[in-house]
Amino acid sequence: MWQTSSNSGALAGCRIVDLSRVLGGPFCTQILGDHGADVLKLEPPAGDETRHWGPPFEDGLASYFIGVNRNKTGLTIDLAQTAGQEFLRTLLADADVLIENFKPGTLEKWGLGYDTLKQSFPKLVHCRISGFGADGPLGGMPGYDACAQAMCGLMSVNGEADGEATRVGLPVVDMVTGLNAALAILLAMQERTRSGLGQFLDITLFDCAISLLHPHAANFFGNGKVPGRSGNAHPNISPYETVETKSGPLFLAVGNDRQFQTLLKVLGHESLIGDTRFATNQDRLKNRPALHQLLVEMLKDHDAANIAETLLKSGVPAAPVLNVQQILEHPHTRHRNMVLEKGRYRGLASPIKLSRTPSTLRKLPPGFKE
Repeated sequence: MWQTSSNSGALAGCRIVDLSRVLGGPFCTQILGDHGADVLKLEPPAGDETRHWGPPFEDGLASYFIGVNRNKTGLTIDLAQTAGQEFLRTLLADADVLIENFKPGTLEKWGLGYDTLKQSFPKLVHCRISGFGADGPLGGMPGYDACAQAMCGLMSVNGEADGEATRVGLPVVDMVTGLNAALAILLAMQERTRSGLGQFLDITLFDCAISLLHPHAANFFGNGKVPGRSGNAHPNISPYETVETKSGPLFLAVGNDRQFQTLLKVLGHESLIGDTRFATNQDRLKNRPALHQLLVEMLKDHDAANIAETLLKSGVPAAPVLNVQQILEHPHTRHRNMVLEKGRYRGLASPIKLSRTPSTLRKLPPGFKE
């Protein structure tokens, strides 16, 4: 059943049984598949629901599904049936990793929980992605990205100061959960080279969402103050925010006094270098509104892209605010090979660049037959 392809990826020879659906799990296994792992995506009889999360659709398949399911071989399995359970056990005999995002207790009900499987497959790394884990006050509850953003504090610090708490405009919790799952799998496989044993990996959206709260959690631990929303402004650094130019918003990320002085020189306002209101980062934070108005005046006649390039060359972090099309068509995006193309397929490439064993596109997202 395994269709091991000839490849030189860092994970060549690693066999992964993927029972996950939607985003966190599939995002994880695409990362591993891009780098050579043989991923067998086993879908329930109704299929991964994201196959239908459109428009847009490409040949009847939702772009959402296409975006996180390349480099996988697809099969259908009904684990509620004895035949499906036996088939899974057959696959696990040759597998390194099992990843799933069933509600805790579901696989156990079918006799496929970790405590059972490890008796037959002691080397198996079993990764479970769930909303809250199996126990505790919220144990076993379903989890979703936006709910995790809401509950775990992310929305509370995202948005304008006088606006409502706002969801981050992409499924950041699902994706960081997938990244942490991939990291956990690699850690467990590394440890297995010493012990010869697999282990259970308990990865939750709840934990991963909380892990993203830097620097807000660190600030709260330090001063006991509940952080709020500050729009694009950074709570600890100034100027670290968007400023309007004649062609659109420019983001400035000035991290130290030297960069701030260089910013003033580039903009032709060296006289402000000695202004005590802006001498240090602490001073600039205290006088942020006044500094912002000065920067608006300084930048109002500049083009965002041009001044950003000038500032970057001078050592000042700055960037125009681009939309999705603009960044996907950006010359540096092409230079970094961050868009994969094969026939009609287009997708985001792996950002993990290895010199000898680069990621490859070996398989397009699998089709589905009911």
